[in-house]
Amino acid sequence: MKTEQFQILLRFFKALADESRLKILAFLANQECSVEELAVLLQLKEPTVSHHLAKLKEVNLVTMRPEGNTHLYQLDGNTLQSFSKEILTLQKIASWVEDADIKVWESKILQTYIEGERLKEIPASRKKRLVILKWLANKFEVGVQYSERTIDEILKRYHPDFSNLRRELISYHLIHQKDGIYWRYTD
Repeated sequence: MKTEQFQILLRFFKALADESRLKILAFLANQECSVEELAVLLQLKEPTVSHHLAKLKEVNLVTMRPEGNTHLYQLDGNTLQSFSKEILTLQKIASWVEDADIKVWESKILQTYIEGERLKEIPASRKKRLVILKWLANKFEVGVQYSERTIDEILKRYHPDFSNLRRELISYHLIHQKDGIYWRYTD
């Protein structure tokens, strides 16, 4: 996620991370209110309510319109909806950690399960096993066709349960097999 987008997201959640602000949003979702009305409803002082409203305005969650000497505030439902649709999607949430180095975790798995060039054991955990299988798949050249015997000979170098590893490589779609011929998918 870009730094600017992440900062916007942080400001949004910080604005919501306060009980009084959440209550203000709840009141404003039902009706327009002035600072004075909100102060009475929340049993807070008017300057405190103004401070909370300013925080909510910073992230465009509330709008204000003047009416005589009073300012009336209301929840901006459009901002809330667009934020929900554009920012709180599975893809966007997943991108919040795109800068995290997944390779560090994979490296730890490889260090745990591989000694020298031999696989100590096949991990029971599916995620860990996939890391190992990707490592094994890289032992085969892309575009080269292998017989089952050749695949097994190569896999034997890394672990005695070569037939299970071969089946796993195929089931995870890391190696393709047809008519006794095997080849590695592209990266």
